[in-house]
Amino acid sequence: MHYILAMDQGTTSSRAIVFDGDVRIHAIAQQEYRQLYPQPGWVEHDPQNIWQSQLAVAQQALVKAGITARDVTAIGITNQRETTLLWDRHTGEPIGNAIVWQDRRTADFCAQLKSQHGQLFRERTGLLLDPYFSATKLAWLLNHYEGARKRAENGELAFGTVDTWLLWNLTRGKMHATDVTNASRTLLFDIHRNRWDDELLDVFNIPAQVLPQVYASSADYGYTAPDLFGASILIGSVAGDQQAALFGQACHAPGMVKNTYGTGCFMLMQTGEHACESQHGLLTTSAAQLDKQPVFALEGSVFICGAVIQWLRDSLSIIKSSAEIETLATSVPDSGGVYFVPAFTGLGSPHWDPHARGAIFGLTRGTTHAHIARAALEAIGYQSAELLLAMQKDAALPIKELRVDGGAAVNNLLMQHQADLLGVPVVRPRIIETTALGTAYLAGLTAGIWNSIKEIAEHWQTDRIFEPMISRDEAAQRMFNWSRVVRACNPWGRD
Repeated sequence: MHYILAMDQGTTSSRAIVFDGDVRIHAIAQQEYRQLYPQPGWVEHDPQNIWQSQLAVAQQALVKAGITARDVTAIGITNQRETTLLWDRHTGEPIGNAIVWQDRRTADFCAQLKSQHGQLFRERTGLLLDPYFSATKLAWLLNHYEGARKRAENGELAFGTVDTWLLWNLTRGKMHATDVTNASRTLLFDIHRNRWDDELLDVFNIPAQVLPQVYASSADYGYTAPDLFGASILIGSVAGDQQAALFGQACHAPGMVKNTYGTGCFMLMQTGEHACESQHGLLTTSAAQLDKQPVFALEGSVFICGAVIQWLRDSLSIIKSSAEIETLATSVPDSGGVYFVPAFTGLGSPHWDPHARGAIFGLTRGTTHAHIARAALEAIGYQSAELLLAMQKDAALPIKELRVDGGAAVNNLLMQHQADLLGVPVVRPRIIETTALGTAYLAGLTAGIWNSIKEIAEHWQTDRIFEPMISRDEAAQRMFNWSRVVRACNPWGRD
C-alpha cells in the first residue's frame, strides 16, 4: 500500500492528511495557531509557530493512521500563499515575524509605484501592485530590520513563502526552493518565462541572493531529515493552496472552475497554455506544473471568507463553534434586509481597494443574531459571484459548473445561495479536502503512484449538486443591491 502525507499549512491552522493510493483518507490532524495583529491592518505569524504546528500535526497524522515514515512513499506540501518570511541562512532563525498575505501595511507604497510600474508588473507577473503579494512585504522587512539589507546582499539571509520555510526546516537547510505557483505570487517572477525577473527586483531594491530556486510543482524536493519522522521521506511536491485545490478538483482542462471557501475565498479557472489577461479585476497566475511547460489560470481573490465566521465566533460570540452558523442562519427565512460586507482587510478582486473597511447595512430593531449570521454567509456567496461574473466576461470559455471545496463548502445554505446567484450548478465533491488532495496527487506523480492526470481525474467523485432555484432577474437584483453596499465601504473616498 502506498501512503502519501499531505502537509496543508493554512492561514489559521496547520493540517496533515494521510492518503493512500486509492485516494482514501486514513488520518487527519489539525492545530490552530496564534494570529498576531500588532496594528490595525497588520497581520503577522510567528514563523516558529508555523513550523512547529505543521511538524506536530504531520507526526500526529502518522500515529493516527497507524503507520511509520517507512510506509510513506512521498510528502506533498501546500501552503498559504504570499505570506513572507526572511531568515538567517546559517542559524535558520527568522529576523522577525512572518507578514501574512492579509496584511495591508504596504498599501501606500503600492499606490506610489502603480503609476510608474503598474503595467510592467501586470505584463510580467499577471498581478496588480497590491500589498497582498510578497514583494512589498519583503522590501518592508529589508527596510525595517537593522542591517537586513546589507546581510541580504552578502547572501546571509534567505527569503521564502511558507512552503520554502517548511522545506528549509524539513531538510535542515539543504533545500532553499519553491515552486512556480508560489513564485508567481511574489511580484518578482516572470510567469511567461518561468524565472525571477531582474528588472522587477530592481524596482523593489531586492537582492537576488535572497531568492529560492524555482521548480515545477511536481518534482523531487529532496528528503526530510531522518530524525523528524524516524526515517527520511521524499518530498515530491510543492504547490500554493489554491493551485493545489484546482489540481485536486481535477480541473485539468481549460474552462473548468473551482472555488475554495477557506479563510479567504479563491476562485480559479484553468486556461491551459494561454495566459489570459483580465480586463475585469482578476489575476493571471501560474497553475500547478508537471514539467517546464507553463500552465495558467485566471484567479479571483476574496480576502475574508471563513474568517468572517471566526469573527462572529471569537469577537462577537454569536456562535460557539463555526459549525453552528448554518443552524442559526436557517432559523430565519432570509437576512431581513441586512447586508454584511466583511472588508476587514480591504477588498480583493475585482475591487482591489485596500482602504475599504467592513460594514453591516440594513439594521433595524428587529435584527437578530440569526439575521447577521445569515448575512455573513450570504456575503461569502456575493463576493464569490462577483468573481465568476468577471471570469465570464474575461474568458471566451463556457462555464458549465462550479466545483467547490474548503471548510465552508459543507454549508448547504451557502452552496444553494451560491448556485442561485451564479445560475450554474455548484458541485461539491466527496472529498472536499482538495487542497491537500491536490498536493498528494502531485507528489504521487513524482513518486510514480499515478502515471497521468487522466488517471487522477478518474478518482474525482460528486457528493452533491446544487441547482439554481431563483430566476435570473431576481439574482441580478440581489447582485445590484450587493454592489450598492460595497460602494459604501470606502467612506473616506481613498483610491
